[in-house]
Amino acid sequence: MPNRPDNRSSGKSTGAKSAKAIKAASKKNPGAGKKMAGSREIPWLTIGAVVAVLALIGVLAYNLVPKYQEQAEAEKYTPSESNQDPSSDIDGVVKIDYPAALHVNANQRVAYDQSPPFGGPHDAVWATCTGVVYPEAIRTENAVHALEHGAIWITYNPDKVSSADIDALAAKVDGEPYSLMSPYPGLDTAVSVQSWGHQLKVDSADDKRIGHFIAAMRQNKYAYPEVGASCSTIPGSFDPASPPPFDPTAPGPDAVPMSGEGLAQDPSEMPGSLPGGLPPGLGDLPSDLGGVPAQPTP
Repeated sequence: MPNRPDNRSSGKSTGAKSAKAIKAASKKNPGAGKKMAGSREIPWLTIGAVVAVLALIGVLAYNLVPKYQEQAEAEKYTPSESNQDPSSDIDGVVKIDYPAALHVNANQRVAYDQSPPFGGPHDAVWATCTGVVYPEAIRTENAVHALEHGAIWITYNPDKVSSADIDALAAKVDGEPYSLMSPYPGLDTAVSVQSWGHQLKVDSADDKRIGHFIAAMRQNKYAYPEVGASCSTIPGSFDPASPPPFDPTAPGPDAVPMSGEGLAQDPSEMPGSLPGGLPPGLGDLPSDLGGVPAQPTP
């Protein structure tokens, strides 16, 4: 029989030659083998770090972008000399002109024409409005006086909002100057926001108009009577930890009317009595009720 080549020997010989070739190439380029081996490894640490950074950027964007957008929107409603009442551009705002500086005693009630009220006769002592979130309803006559000082009063119907809604509203008030918040039993909407002579009622605590209203009306010097007045607590007169309670009953026949008939305007709150003073004509009692006629703005 003819001799046949031994394939096994040939395979071994070819393999040996390949090994020698690789070994020779490695000697010429020592890093080649390592590179080939390393190229097959997945850089999990690098991928993990990139994913973590991207996740962090996503979280920051999710939390910060809405705040920047809200801030940018609020700037559109900042009052200025050329736009003294930006609330005119907010859908749903109700405006009523009320005389100022008409005070009632602690045992008197006012027959308010709005609920919640946002102007008219009020208690001589204002509710502390230094960013206080009152857990219980407070006396309206004290709250209205806070509005006269340029404060924003956020009220809500406790039967129409959730605890999360209350927290969201409180975040707009807690610690903020010239702000206060309290429940208002019987409110016909979920939330109502008041400043002096202005009111906005909405059906949701996350309605963007709430922030717009606050930007437009809180300490808007063109729109409230006692410019420069304080919102701080009056020691011995109003205790924010135990404020005068809300009275849910209808005012009786002896309630002070909205016209302020029988009351005299407090001279300490008239134009020029405070730093900045009352804007000319704002909050004057009609002349037929004993007040000084409003003067045209120069």
